[in-house]
Amino acid sequence: MLKSQILNRLHKKHNNLSINDIELLFNILIKKMSESLRNGHNIELRGFGTLSRKVNKEKYVRNPKTNEKIYKNKSYKLHFKIGKILHKKINGLKDSNIEDEV
Repeated sequence: MLKSQILNRLHKKHNNLSINDIELLFNILIKKMSESLRNGHNIELRGFGTLSRKVNKEKYVRNPKTNEKIYKNKSYKLHFKIGKILHKKINGLKDSNIEDEV
């Protein structure tokens, strides 16, 4: 799903807000989530999942073409752990009690 599709669905559900207001709120949410992850905090959305930052250690890696060793600095990757309710919803289990909100 594209950002524009999400914004259009939200605008249909909340037609008292303009599309520009919805986009502004959406951008603020994404910015706050990015800042939180950058600062090392986890983001937990109940029923959906948890986003966290994992560390890739600094190490020597090998270029497969030239077999040259290259030093790679420490970097970060995003880790997502799916929530129980979303997992049940995706796998079609009957006892999931989540409704489609958006």
